[in-house]
Amino acid sequence: MRPSRLFPLLQRLSPSRNVTTSPWSRCLPHRPPPLGKRTPGWNPFSGHNCQTIRCVCVESNLGHIMELSPPEQRLLNKLYEGLISSQRASLAESITLVETQHIRKKELAQVLLQRVLAYRKEQERQNGGQPLTFRVGLSGPPGAGKSTFIEVVGKMLTGEGHKVAVLAVDPSSCTTGGSLMGDKTRMTELSRDMSAFIRPSPTSGTLGGVTRTTNEAIVLCEGAGYDIVLVETVGVGQSEFAVADMVDMFVLLIPPAGGDELQGIKRGIIENAELVGIKRGIIEKADLVVVTKADGDLLVPARRIQAEYTSALKLLRKKSKSWNPKVVRVSSQTGEGVPELWGKMEAFHSAALSSGDLQTRRTAQHKVWMWSLIQENVLRHFQEHPAVRGALPCLEDRVTRGDISPGLAADLLLKAFSDSSTSWSQ
Repeated sequence: MRPSRLFPLLQRLSPSRNVTTSPWSRCLPHRPPPLGKRTPGWNPFSGHNCQTIRCVCVESNLGHIMELSPPEQRLLNKLYEGLISSQRASLAESITLVETQHIRKKELAQVLLQRVLAYRKEQERQNGGQPLTFRVGLSGPPGAGKSTFIEVVGKMLTGEGHKVAVLAVDPSSCTTGGSLMGDKTRMTELSRDMSAFIRPSPTSGTLGGVTRTTNEAIVLCEGAGYDIVLVETVGVGQSEFAVADMVDMFVLLIPPAGGDELQGIKRGIIENAELVGIKRGIIEKADLVVVTKADGDLLVPARRIQAEYTSALKLLRKKSKSWNPKVVRVSSQTGEGVPELWGKMEAFHSAALSSGDLQTRRTAQHKVWMWSLIQENVLRHFQEHPAVRGALPCLEDRVTRGDISPGLAADLLLKAFSDSSTSWSQ
């Protein structure tokens, strides 16, 4: 998104109308003179201290100011007011706005997000600086009963007075681009609960099944007053590592499969089904392991799986001084073990809050996602650059024929990109 177009919108929608100087302008260099009038010793940062130089100069190349049109102003006001009033329709429309690929609507979505972030920050300040919400990531192999589990837990939580938001990240349809599995249709009871909100989000080809807008959807759900946000990911694989960087607690669901209990997992991220391999993969990310379907004929296998994973967890290095990962078994059919499971999740949340781990984790996650988005956007910008697109077919052909090494081809593409960008800036 172009900063020159975004930040004037943010400034226009700022809650404070008495501020005449933009807070962004404190860290901005002076507007550069035309290229033909620059002196040899001209410095864009003259008159600014070191701290100013380190700040991002978001408006240094500001070419024009784009104002919000009256319809856009009314739309954002309507969404924001509806959102903080906990209107589910406004929340759904807001998430649709952040998921769009339309350039102008993406700009409007960022304006809306900044207002919601400011609203949440004020709420947290009134709460002593502590988060008011609990974010939980849920994943596991296909057939683990994730949707059924979420419905049972969600109904229990809404019955206790909580407001629950479920972000079910589904694979995308190759034809329509929409959600393929339709998890919402498998949570019929919870979807009718007025204290719950379920939003299936298509991955749109995103590696790992967690969309780049999932984190923003979490922010919107929290702004709408949902104190518990459950994020369900697609299968097993890269999604665990992605969702672990946006939630407070990561829960791994494992079915008590017969014979090769780890079959679903090893298809995702490991080559063999040894517990030491699991330890290096998903288990390292899990704060809680849940063995599902622990009823009837599967009760005995569930107990065995619980014992195996309990032993495996003892071999791992502790991620936190305030929490040791647990292994529990539940039955979504009978409800057995579900209250005890929530008790352990509450214990984790309380321990993370009191120790400060929760705040520390969220701070680190913001940096991780910022760099993740930077890498994604830089790569796309590199691939779409005219100099790169012009040289790429020839270099790819020479690499496939073995004329040059892939490393040399990469260096040549980077040089073409760098040289072209430098000449353009001058």
